[in-house]
Amino acid sequence: MNVVNCRFCGSELSQNFVDLGMSPLSNSYLNSEQIKQKELFFPLHVFVCKNCLLVQLEEFESPKNIFSNYAYFSSYSKTWLKHAKDYVKMMSSRFDITEESNVIEVASNDGYLLQFFKKKNIPILGIEPAVNVAKVAKERGIPTITKFFSVDTANELKKDGKLADLIIGNNVLAHVPNLNDFVKGLKILLKPNGIITL
Repeated sequence: MNVVNCRFCGSELSQNFVDLGMSPLSNSYLNSEQIKQKELFFPLHVFVCKNCLLVQLEEFESPKNIFSNYAYFSSYSKTWLKHAKDYVKMMSSRFDITEESNVIEVASNDGYLLQFFKKKNIPILGIEPAVNVAKVAKERGIPTITKFFSVDTANELKKDGKLADLIIGNNVLAHVPNLNDFVKGLKILLKPNGIITL
């Protein structure tokens, strides 16, 4: 049996949380030709780290393969769009996010949230690894970098003077394979008095 280590603290994972058997990848819909072929299934064996209590799956498929042609578009949900619009209104007033601010969203999907900052003429940037989803955001006029967020990404943006007053990450932390690198990147990208919402 392979030794599996915690994504956060590196301790050996041995404590079962729940074993849900085998499952295909989430949002990996099959096209008409793929229906006639064998579908890949992966273990949904969930562990909890005895040291830091992080609940997690073992990694069987690379994030690059999971997010290369992603099926979920945030703008499809009217209630989620309303939440995004309300969030922008609340953050803008509560933390004085203005045309002088810089807002960056990691895992920005199709620009569903950043569009509302754009309407207020607030500078924005999306970071989205799924090429097909980022393409839709760019077509909507949402500046978007197509890559996974990391320390390297944060350092590149910092070098270009693109530090953030507000960093947003909705429904992303649970999908991050390297938690420590991701969180370190957030710290690098944030202005000294900036705000992060995850």
